[in-house]
Amino acid sequence: MIEVVAAVIRRGNKILICQRPQGKNLAGYWEFPGGKVEAGESKQSAIGRECMEELGVSLLVGGEICAISHDYATYSVNITFFECTLMSGEPVAKEHSGIQWVKAGEIKNFSFCPADGALIKKLSEE
Repeated sequence: MIEVVAAVIRRGNKILICQRPQGKNLAGYWEFPGGKVEAGESKQSAIGRECMEELGVSLLVGGEICAISHDYATYSVNITFFECTLMSGEPVAKEHSGIQWVKAGEIKNFSFCPADGALIKKLSEE
């Protein structure tokens, strides 16, 4: 089981989503910024580190939204999603092929990684 964290970053009525780049697993799918939790690292520290690496931003990490476990063909993930606020920087797609700000109701129109399904349903109902 791979421990992963992801940020739900809001700006007004929009949420930041990122598209996985070519050459990576699940290329072309959309996701929330984040990544693997390293040994000895808290989930909150991991989300801050990952978003600085991926987007060049500092975050205020808020409460946990939900945790989802998902089995892919060759591995399993446990993703913890956190409500986050931008503290400094403007998001730049450093490791993704694209980023977009979308309204919660529009989020279901994008092809997300299968592990994000339950969160997409929840956000779509906002």
